[in-house]
Amino acid sequence: MSSVTTFRFAALALASFAVIGASQALAAGDPAKGKTVFNQCRACHKVGENARNGVGPVLNGLIGRKSGTVKGYNYSAANKKSNLTWDEATFREYIKNPRKKMPGTKMAYGGLKQDNKIDDLIAYLKQFGEDGKMKK
Repeated sequence: MSSVTTFRFAALALASFAVIGASQALAAGDPAKGKTVFNQCRACHKVGENARNGVGPVLNGLIGRKSGTVKGYNYSAANKKSNLTWDEATFREYIKNPRKKMPGTKMAYGGLKQDNKIDDLIAYLKQFGEDGKMKK
């Protein structure tokens, strides 16, 4: 490989890493916008210190939690048996099409299709610890 080719390859690699880093930064989402997106969820789900289970379970501490584990909520058999852990990738796939990701789920929501809104929703939900308090 010539030194010019090596230099071009290195420059291309650095540029690729910069683009990947920028796209990951954009994927971080905006919690303020996510609060607005969460309005679609509020009829069934709650977050915050005084949140209670409703039609759906409380979503405090969602990221990192095993599916089907919120105390006092009556989950579908599909949810209890799914053995999912709600990391960002799993939640992203689920919220786009809940019934496809988890056949037999009770969740009647048709899905959130826009990646940017999913990013914002995740950023909003990640603010709440398991106790419902805002993380610092």
